[in-house]
Amino acid sequence: MNIDYKHFQERLEQEKKLVEKELEKVGRINPDNPSDWEATPPVDRDVSQADENTVADAVEGYEDNVAIVRTLESRYNDIKSGLDKIKHGVYGNCQVCKKEIETDRLEANPSARTCKEHMDQA
Repeated sequence: MNIDYKHFQERLEQEKKLVEKELEKVGRINPDNPSDWEATPPVDRDVSQADENTVADAVEGYEDNVAIVRTLESRYNDIKSGLDKIKHGVYGNCQVCKKEIETDRLEANPSARTCKEHMDQA
């Protein structure tokens, strides 16, 4: 089996752009650590009506954004890791057994770190 590095690099680059767009909707790059994203509070359209409910909604919205940023940032880091592996010629190898990851698994998840046999160990 021979992995088409160019194909998967294009897929990962495309997915990276999509995840970045989603991250920008709920967060920003941490100015103190450019490799980290942090959640931002949702934009409140009517701050003049600041009452307990509005404040509670804003806190809840921020907590939702924190959870979304965590999930997206994890995905983003997996994508960057996949691109880095392509750059260094080690893309598509299982991090557990070092065998080549199945092509259909990489098609389903281009940033997969393990083969099907070890997918629960990633």
